[in-house]
Amino acid sequence: MDTQTVLRYSRRSLWLRALLVPLTAVIAACGGLGRRAEQQQAAVAQETEKVQPTAAPAPAAQSGEQKQGTTASAATTELPATPACEDDDDPTPPQTAGPFYTPNTPLRTSLLEPGLGGTRLLLSGQVLSTKCTPIAGALLDFWHTDDAGDYDNEGYTFRGHQFADAAGRFTLETIVPGIYPGRTRHIHVRVQAPNQPILTTQLYFPGESGNQGDGIFDPVLLLELADAANGKEAQFTFVLDVP
Repeated sequence: MDTQTVLRYSRRSLWLRALLVPLTAVIAACGGLGRRAEQQQAAVAQETEKVQPTAAPAPAAQSGEQKQGTTASAATTELPATPACEDDDDPTPPQTAGPFYTPNTPLRTSLLEPGLGGTRLLLSGQVLSTKCTPIAGALLDFWHTDDAGDYDNEGYTFRGHQFADAAGRFTLETIVPGIYPGRTRHIHVRVQAPNQPILTTQLYFPGESGNQGDGIFDPVLLLELADAANGKEAQFTFVLDVP
């Protein structure tokens, strides 16, 4: 190989080496940036895990009510939370009022009276629109049988009305109703937003053997029921189709 050829190859080799040095530095720098990004992502993931909410435990299975108003023995459970409202929820379905509705009931939030038997029931909930807006001042009129399954058609025993508060919430102290012949256990109620049509419907108890044989039973109208220290607790959310 002549001298000129050797010099030409030497200059090409030096030129290639000059290119490789900065390229190697760039690769090394990118590798360092990649490692730092991975470290930052791992740190963020660790912080996110620390603040993730703990999932609520599933509610315990509820026991059915007995025909004469007694309840099956079960461990006391915490009352499940009222289901979260979502926009465009379906309205609560209407049902027949039955033959024993009485107007002009007393204004009261407790239907308990001295000398009346039965398992105590605390019913609470909320009245909402289909857009999840609380309906302040909604009227709720309740009536049901006594512990033996009889309606008071002369007075106002286990009958009464009330108005929801500013957040649409209501609370009713009463008893677990007895079973009227030919029906499953239930509570009648009329709900009305101010200056709006009346919703007449019924509330049902989970685990009742008579539910499936009842001609108008609707599982959508089941109460959320739980044992309490002095009886039962229940919740229900009424959804009204109002503007």
